[in-house]
Amino acid sequence: MDLLAHLEAYVATADETSFSRAADRLGIAQPLLSRRVKTLEEHFGGPLFDRSRRQITTTELGMLLLPYARDVLDRAQRLRQAARSARRSRVCAVGVPADCAPAALARALRAGTEHGITFGMRELPPLARVSGLADGSLGYALVRAAPEQAAFRVPLGLASAPGADGTGSGARRRTVHLEQLRPRRPRTAGSAAPSPLLLLTEDQVPYFEDRLSRTAARAGLPEARIRPAGPAATALAETLAGRALLLCTEPFARQHGAHWAPLADRALHRGYDVSAAPDRNGAGELPGRLAALLAAAVGAAPARRGGPEPGAGDEDVPARLAARG
Repeated sequence: MDLLAHLEAYVATADETSFSRAADRLGIAQPLLSRRVKTLEEHFGGPLFDRSRRQITTTELGMLLLPYARDVLDRAQRLRQAARSARRSRVCAVGVPADCAPAALARALRAGTEHGITFGMRELPPLARVSGLADGSLGYALVRAAPEQAAFRVPLGLASAPGADGTGSGARRRTVHLEQLRPRRPRTAGSAAPSPLLLLTEDQVPYFEDRLSRTAARAGLPEARIRPAGPAATALAETLAGRALLLCTEPFARQHGAHWAPLADRALHRGYDVSAAPDRNGAGELPGRLAALLAAAVGAAPARRGGPEPGAGDEDVPARLAARG
């Protein structure tokens, strides 16, 4: 027995004091409604309506059970509404890099709520974000892409100890070329080894490591000079102590008090796309404003389209503004 359907027939009949009007109210045939009421009476072990008169009336048993029937139907309706609200809220996990700015992520969370989307941010390395989209554990993710093809771009640069740029020249330099990291003169016995160039986990992706390796080779930097960093805190400690240079974004460096200078080679900057899982059940891509806010959490700004790529010495103003928050 479909208890809810039978209770609806019972309550409608009690309200309308007529089988025909109750059937019209529920949009079903009168014989079907009468059978449902009869089945319910058999289930409860007594008549719910007195049919001996021209206009039916509710029996004592019917009056006793009526409030409980209404309560069951009301709870069922609230349950349906809660389910609809949960579907509309579109709760989803979002994969983001570990070096996002917390305040910028908070802006994305608030904007998502305004659009009826509850974001659950998950800090993951680049390859884990891609696999999370593929297996459905993530609804959306910031995915690394080549900067010349990506929807969003953020400059990468070199962080060094405060008070010095770590590249052998003054702090006023606006951009750094890898060639400038070559030793100025041959090393002598007892001289300090050149500072290593550390890569955060976010930049340990195959296409980027390949580009960096080729660029470093052209610049005359030994391959051993570039090495993956361990935990970000350890890499920052080495950088702030003047023992290493750290490849990172400007907000990440500034947040921890390091000096930062952007790389001149834009092919070595970071590119990002905001991608959706393929089985989002029609949710589709994020609205443009939400995608931009997520990208801004890593200092990325929309890439400029429709014109030539800027030269190495030009400043990417939108990306720099995003990087500064």
